[in-house]
Amino acid sequence: MSAVKKLTEIKRESVLAAASTEFRANGFAATSMDRIASTAGVSKRTVYNHFTSKEELFQSITQNLCQSVMEVSVYPYDSNLPLDEQLRHIGEQEMAMITSEEILDTVRMITAESFSSPKLTLESFSNIQDSEIGVVKWINNAVMDGRLSVADPVVAGKQFIALIKEFAFWPQLYGIKPIPAKKDQAEIINSAIGMFLSTYEIKQ
Repeated sequence: MSAVKKLTEIKRESVLAAASTEFRANGFAATSMDRIASTAGVSKRTVYNHFTSKEELFQSITQNLCQSVMEVSVYPYDSNLPLDEQLRHIGEQEMAMITSEEILDTVRMITAESFSSPKLTLESFSNIQDSEIGVVKWINNAVMDGRLSVADPVVAGKQFIALIKEFAFWPQLYGIKPIPAKKDQAEIINSAIGMFLSTYEIKQ
């Protein structure tokens, strides 16, 4: 990567970070491109060189986060390992992601705009939904291996994640409860595994 290209990428990342900070602190509507430029320490022209609008900035923030999540949400299926062991690994990875402050803060930012910018919010949540594809692929592989009986892997994947999020994401998102302690996280994951396998596992 050339020095000029590297500097351009650094400035782009600075603008994204500044926009994320401002959107979280002041909301989408109240944040101006001037304010973002000031926080990023760049000119307004530099901001527009990278992003044509606030909407594009907002979408880029959620897309970047979801891309990062998808890169670590790759779950290789192993026909030689017990299903509960593999699901525990998946559950632990998902738990680490959904309880991270970055994820929680970004979803709060999106949710805050749900009434004033419903179209923008819908597109952002669509990006987040795409991040669950790793779980779905694992389920598909287990089905093809004859170890799970699942009519709709997408629904089954959402069900497994929902069993975790119910206790370790939604209450924390709205500030109702703190992030569960490690011991409680393990219990939540084990409970989700038990319910999932009792529904879908093919008993040998």
